[in-house]
Amino acid sequence: MTGNQRRPRGSAATPISCRDCYAWGLLPSRRCTACTSFRWAHPEIGACSSCHRLVPLKRGYCRLCWCQAGAEAKAQGWTPSLAPVLHRVRDHQLFLAGLQRQRARKGQSKLGKQGRRTPRPAPTPAIDTEVPGWVQPALFASRRDLVAFDRDRHADLTNPWLVHAQYETRSWGLARGWPEWVLREVDRALVIVLSGHTGEKIRYSEIFSALSRRALGVLRPAEILDRLGLLDDDRPAAFDLWLQRKLADLPPGIRRDVEHWLRTLRDGGPRTAPRALPTAWVYLNNALPALATWSTCYDHLREVTRDDVTAIADAAGGRRHDRLTALRSLFRHCKRSGTIFRDPTSRVRVGRYQPGELIPLQPSEIEEALTAATTPVARLAVALAAIHAARPKAIRLMRLDDVDLGNRRLVIGGRARRLDDLTRQALTEWLDHRRRHWPDTANPHLIISRNTAMDNRPASGVWITQHLRGKTATLERLRVDRQLEEAPQPRPGPAPPRGGLRPRRQDCPALCRGCPTSPGDRGRAPRHRQHARTHESTNTHLRAAPRPSATGGEEYPPSAHGCAEGSLNRRFWPLAAG
Repeated sequence: MTGNQRRPRGSAATPISCRDCYAWGLLPSRRCTACTSFRWAHPEIGACSSCHRLVPLKRGYCRLCWCQAGAEAKAQGWTPSLAPVLHRVRDHQLFLAGLQRQRARKGQSKLGKQGRRTPRPAPTPAIDTEVPGWVQPALFASRRDLVAFDRDRHADLTNPWLVHAQYETRSWGLARGWPEWVLREVDRALVIVLSGHTGEKIRYSEIFSALSRRALGVLRPAEILDRLGLLDDDRPAAFDLWLQRKLADLPPGIRRDVEHWLRTLRDGGPRTAPRALPTAWVYLNNALPALATWSTCYDHLREVTRDDVTAIADAAGGRRHDRLTALRSLFRHCKRSGTIFRDPTSRVRVGRYQPGELIPLQPSEIEEALTAATTPVARLAVALAAIHAARPKAIRLMRLDDVDLGNRRLVIGGRARRLDDLTRQALTEWLDHRRRHWPDTANPHLIISRNTAMDNRPASGVWITQHLRGKTATLERLRVDRQLEEAPQPRPGPAPPRGGLRPRRQDCPALCRGCPTSPGDRGRAPRHRQHARTHESTNTHLRAAPRPSATGGEEYPPSAHGCAEGSLNRRFWPLAAG
């Protein structure tokens, strides 16, 4: 092993001696961490004035001689300088690596007397925010040139706004579980932004241009400035950028009406309640093909006729209902606002919505999803969706309080469920991963990401479903497949009695006593499983229809009243193997 080649850590590591200071211990390379830092700080190599070795020197002496001089000076008492002691160093006391100037690690109390003292909260610095009676108004808005900031020349560490922001960063960061390196980066960014600050608003564009050139994050410093009331967020709204991109190819007359319609959907109007933002997204995506077709021959929506709407609806095929619903909302808004004279969709029948048929997943599709779940969070999401029929949103909103490993209980969507072995293994693996990567996070949600570990937001839906994107067996399809597996389906044969699929009350007395019917509550007690086996043997019309198996034959899903944990463990065994 040569140079600074990394050595294995843990049980595979072997104690060795440092090449520069001869310290003995488990080293990260051929040199200890202190000697590596000493070599970076003092790259000049020469002969030591005391031990005459060819090593990096600081003022003519190596690090080993500096350590020996410090030990001898400490034994003699206080000395103003180590220079007289360095001249007298002739022998060295060897030591173990990592025992010099011990400091408390992250999460540990300080060593010695300071660790026994109760820390006092730092007082908030007083800032004079009173505005005098008369202020000279600005002639024009000017921007500060934060890009040309030089810390040696422009840093003002005594600025009251900077001191207040540093105190707020420390208190807010510790409450949110920010790691130490984030706190240091935020402190560097605040020194750049608030040096010489007098209390005026700071634009986000100025912060972004100054910090991005220095490879510093912008989100956390902007969060601190916003808490102090100093941030002027001049970023364009994401909704405006999305509108500009989507409506760029439409004529001005059509684009104006469509933009007003979408803004009314999002913000509401005098007699219109605001709708959710995804509603505006879906409506525009459904109406955009028709608008692009009409843009080639019309300049305004008032020129669209009923025949044009009918032709678009007939060409939509299976999306007729969605397209006509979006167009009807658009033209009704235009008629209400007075931009068109007649609604061309008023006499066009939308028809009833025909949902698609729910088809069970094939074993090969499920195997593909299990192969794609290579991370702990992906395996946990697949287990919750495929075993407990949990929706992706319910998985994202789960909190740490919803998991009770000791009592084997799990709360999903406000309903308590029994925790099976497979889900418990996936939960334990994810909790170990979360504790190892974000030990100080204050986020109460069960599933967090790198972006949400430093705040209280849940993980995004795009992030939690990215592992199965493009696959047939998505989280939603796995949830539906779980429900289809539990739902009773008629078998070919005589018609069931009373024309229904549910057993009669007199045929199943357990139903009167709360026999579980949801997918996650199967098999609460042996009494329920006994009644399920009784119904499955006596009422053959309640058995589920066979489904193709991986071997080419047929297999029957578990009964609607039985516990399906055994069959699901057999189907999802790669999760346990992973």
